[in-house]
Amino acid sequence: MSGITLLLAQALIYFGVMAFLFRLRHVMGLGAFLCALGVMHFLETYLAAVFFIQLPFGLLSPGSTVLFSGKLAIILLFYIREDAETVRQPIYGLLVGNFLMVALVLTLRLYGSPVALPGYNPDLVLIDQMGALMIWGTTLLFIDSIALILLYEKLHRLMPRSTMLRACLTLAVILTFDQICFFTGLHAVTGTPWDALFGGWVAKMGAAVVYSALMGLYLLLFERSTQELAPQPLADIFYKLTYRHKYEDLLGKSGHDALTGALTRERFDTVAPALATRAAATRKPLSLAILDVDHFKSINDRYGHVTGDEVLRRVVECLRSEIRSEDRIFRYGGEEFVILCENMPHNAALAYAERMRVAVHGTLSREFAAAPTVSIGVATYPDDAASVRDLLIHADAHLYEAKRLGRDRVVGNAGELRKAPAG
Repeated sequence: MSGITLLLAQALIYFGVMAFLFRLRHVMGLGAFLCALGVMHFLETYLAAVFFIQLPFGLLSPGSTVLFSGKLAIILLFYIREDAETVRQPIYGLLVGNFLMVALVLTLRLYGSPVALPGYNPDLVLIDQMGALMIWGTTLLFIDSIALILLYEKLHRLMPRSTMLRACLTLAVILTFDQICFFTGLHAVTGTPWDALFGGWVAKMGAAVVYSALMGLYLLLFERSTQELAPQPLADIFYKLTYRHKYEDLLGKSGHDALTGALTRERFDTVAPALATRAAATRKPLSLAILDVDHFKSINDRYGHVTGDEVLRRVVECLRSEIRSEDRIFRYGGEEFVILCENMPHNAALAYAERMRVAVHGTLSREFAAAPTVSIGVATYPDDAASVRDLLIHADAHLYEAKRLGRDRVVGNAGELRKAPAG
């Protein structure tokens, strides 16, 4: 069997088995998939250190080219179909498990030379070399995995409709970084010839192409109906991947909703009366818009709660892009949001709300198959009510009217606002 045929056969076997286990995650859970992902690392490192084949462009190791590159591709596939909080589990599991393996071997070396058995002589030098390479390779795997996901998400914003191309470019960049770093350690520990640096890099670029094509084929054949999440802020992904802090706890303590980042209902109960008092003192209007995502339950039922959560996040992001810096967004209920606008007369608030409606629908219709819309009711203090409670009641009545008229519209004192095109 030729070298290239061998590599392709190994890649097909590795990806086929891992993709099969991943596909069965909803039936048998993630346990089998994660165990299969984790047990290969020692073999990857061993082959990367001692087993090389010669191809026209240089030396390369199947352990690095096929198994390690395949592991990164599978981690990326895991992220694409799940999320950062789920994919961080195998990343940290691999980090801890591999370091544990090295630590246990080091404790055995404290014993000294093992008992010699007939016909077998343990290679302690190789064990020591493997320990150093396991530490170096495991550290790189952790860095590679975090960088892989962040780079993929960065490219997601630049190429939102090209999953396979994003995967290929991401793998190519990260595998280039890994080849340089791992070979440096490998050369220092084992004296591997420099010819393996270039040969391994060429082979890994081929692996990036092959594995991204296999990922694209898998997604097309088996998970085509599952919608990929919209691009997320890199800082949020990084915090989730690295356990930098309990994101939800910090948001809760600061008065922000954990899911969307909008202010909480509790903050509304504190802020709104203060703004109403200030509006009364300055004799300036205070407008309140209450917004509801239309048919949100059906979005959850049809596309799943992960997609539903992402719809809510994107709604808030769209609203932020349209409101003034001094305006405030509160998550008032499940899919219901309140926007408070100081010094804004009723007619201006209606036009303001219409811009929000158009922006939300225009953005979400491009990102989600459900093409979510919103209905908005608007009321203004003091024309419509003399208290925050009555202002809410007034705006809620207008929201109810908007839904009765067919949803995806803005309603205020003068009835339904004449809608602008939503596209």
